Amino acid sequence: MTTTTSLPAPLDVKLMNWTAAVLFVGCAAAVLVAAGSWARHHPMFAIGRIVVQGELVHNNAVTLRANVGPHLVGNFFTMDLAAVREAFEQVPWVRRAMVRREFPNSLRVELQEHDAFAYWGPEEGSTLLSTRGEVFEASPDDVDEDELPRLQGPQGQSAAVMQMYQRLAPIVEPLGARLATLELSPRGSWRGSLTSGASLELGGGSPDDVEMRTRRFVRTLARVTAQYGRRADALESADLRHPDGYAMRLRGVTTVEGDVPRAAPRAAARRPAGGSSSNNGARREPPRNR
Repeated sequence: MTTTTSLPAPLDVKLMNWTAAVLFVGCAAAVLVAAGSWARHHPMFAIGRIVVQGELVHNNAVTLRANVGPHLVGNFFTMDLAAVREAFEQVPWVRRAMVRREFPNSLRVELQEHDAFAYWGPEEGSTLLSTRGEVFEASPDDVDEDELPRLQGPQGQSAAVMQMYQRLAPIVEPLGARLATLELSPRGSWRGSLTSGASLELGGGSPDDVEMRTRRFVRTLARVTAQYGRRADALESADLRHPDGYAMRLRGVTTVEGDVPRAAPRAAARRPAGGSSSNNGARREPPRNR
């Protein structure tokens, strides 16, 4: 039997193999660097088209180009998509943007706009509240709906205020007026007003407590105002913070006759079936001679 023993390669052969491998890797890296440099600078890969999709109501190609154009830096390979997405989301009314590349020189952007539910904050502000309970900055002049309510509350409570509005708005409809404003104070007390101009002190407590007091008020208001020859639309203000009833002011109800003052009109605070009501506040008017 013949035994074959392999001898180690000579040192010069190993050096040649190592040198060849290093040269190959170096050449490959150089080719990649050159290709990358060519791709970065070749005009074929410069972004030449941006396709925008989505149901756009408050934005168009002109406004998007003006707002996003300065932030588009780089070409198809080097552009930072996160920065592009952020630039689109800074455009007024844009809630969300999704950006992806399309070879060789295009970007496709899907936009989702806010759907305005109400004005948010003080009247001099430019803040709106979306149907998702999100606060966003936009020009109120761009709002198509003229009858949006105005809501207000502490920071971080926008969704809670919107939910309370959605609970109370249908309740006050029988009064022949819409709920125009609703505000939550830092102490947790609710205040609102109707499109008729009447103001409502709704008080604090749980949402169920506020809703119960409001339902009781709406259910009994017509009967109470009828005791003074008035209709529900004569309401000027109401205070619902009382545990067993409410106080209110009515237009045209006076507590003065001639020069002799008389007692303020007051509704009985008896509890009828299904609720209770009381009226311990009436508007003062100048004396009238009879």
